[in-house]
Amino acid sequence: MAAAKKSAKKAAPKKAAKKAAPKKAAPKKAAAKKAPAKKAAAPKKAPAKKAAKPAKKAAKRAPNPAFMKPLTPSAELAAIVGEKGLPRTEVVKKLWAYIKKHGLQDQKNKRQINADDKLKKVFGGKSSVSMFDMTKLVSKHLS
Repeated sequence: MAAAKKSAKKAAPKKAAKKAAPKKAAPKKAAAKKAPAKKAAAPKKAPAKKAAKPAKKAAKRAPNPAFMKPLTPSAELAAIVGEKGLPRTEVVKKLWAYIKKHGLQDQKNKRQINADDKLKKVFGGKSSVSMFDMTKLVSKHLS
């Protein structure tokens, strides 16, 4: 009986193989043609300018009034940026101008600012401050 089962198992795949239609050979592709010789490139023309639409003008982006509000610097910060009230953005600009002028940016790690005597007062006595912490420390001196 076991022999009959084995022979049935072996016979089944052969029947399936016989039922499957033989594969047809794939049609041969035409031989690749040689590319024609390249012609001299014609000079490129400048693209035509589009007519400007006068009706849709891009509105100039207005700055946030909170950034433009003049703030009064403390006495320590006024020694660097001046006593006149300035917006926060201008204070940071003047502070960076002072740092660049006096070469206070660390040469190896440009993110660090080495404070001189005036900046130590603003930085809360710290001799070296990250540029990201600098604005946080400066905001304490603005009112």
